Amino acid sequence: MKILHIIHSVNPAVGGPIEGIKQLSRAKASLGWKIEVACLDNPDAPWLKDFPLKVHAMGPSYLSYGYSPRFVPWLREHCREYSFVVVNGIWQYGSFAAWRVLRDANVPYFVFTHGMLDPWFKKNYPLKHLKKWLYWPWAEYRVLRDATAVLFTCIEEKILARRSFWLYRCNEAVVNYGTAGWRGDADAQRQCFLDKFPELKGKRLFLFLGRIHEKKGGDLLIEAFHRIVSEQPEKEVQLVMAGPADNAFGRNIQKMAQNLGIEHRVTWTGMLSGDEKWGAFQASEVFVLPSHQENFGISVAEALSASLPVLISNKVNIWREIEQENAGLVANDDLAGTYHLLKRWLDLDAGERAEKRDAAHACFVKNFEITSAAQSLIKVYSDSLANKGLKVDWTA
Repeated sequence: MKILHIIHSVNPAVGGPIEGIKQLSRAKASLGWKIEVACLDNPDAPWLKDFPLKVHAMGPSYLSYGYSPRFVPWLREHCREYSFVVVNGIWQYGSFAAWRVLRDANVPYFVFTHGMLDPWFKKNYPLKHLKKWLYWPWAEYRVLRDATAVLFTCIEEKILARRSFWLYRCNEAVVNYGTAGWRGDADAQRQCFLDKFPELKGKRLFLFLGRIHEKKGGDLLIEAFHRIVSEQPEKEVQLVMAGPADNAFGRNIQKMAQNLGIEHRVTWTGMLSGDEKWGAFQASEVFVLPSHQENFGISVAEALSASLPVLISNKVNIWREIEQENAGLVANDDLAGTYHLLKRWLDLDAGERAEKRDAAHACFVKNFEITSAAQSLIKVYSDSLANKGLKVDWTA
């Protein structure tokens, strides 16, 4: 079985989808499947050097849309080498190019929208949404309509996707999504992280880990944290903002922390990976993500795998699982909600926090562990292909 994943970039700094591909690919490799990736990165991009899968870099690409004149000819030449294709994300050239080639070649393909049809974008970026409407009928609508299946990582995402455009038709399927989670020596990883940031030793750490982006509510978190430390200055709490902040929004919220006088209570680590990343999870008391829109939140699942409870907004689409399993706390994606998340956590006693740590890991195993996620995905692939009368040799 040979599968091609198409994605705009394999740069780990752009978010969770590429991490999901890597994690699921490891699980599928145990079945003898061969996974390859086609992206629109430049062939000399530094992050390609250590990428663990065979990758076909179709760059250079142009504009934010990522147009590459090399991609369609390459895909036409090679698409029949794959049992099927998985398109990760929409609104960029990779998805439209895949549709152009695969519909004529009769090669089945699946699409992960990765939350890109969430109506939050329609509400918060109305001009961009108007631009997308001009593009939607002749491009992405057809990409989804002609896919073997469009894959959503939870029911909430599927329901929300129907609300962005009235012209909408596709074969919807919900799959489990997940990650392999934490591995390694917790003590050594914790020490690795604290050796790099020694000022954090002995403090109670609230961890944010992900892209520093408007939709993830970092401004809410900074302001809510300011209220907490102003009201309870005796608490030895420190906010750790782990992620690339070298963008306009990142610089703005760093300045916000300075203006509020809490710059000494906020640590900006930049992007973390490997033992440093897992060490941040191991050294922290709780994970915080007050996001305005979050399709899945792979960092949430990673936190749970490390027995780290999570404080999330109800716009993180897996919030119901978190709440049902008592693996953290959930509130609205506004300042009052974010403040109450932090305060409610600090009001818990040691026994209650320990219960949530146990529940966090149990929640991960039950809902987000990579093996069950891969099995769910394989079943959807198989059923969707069978429903269309397509035959695939799963052992080839």
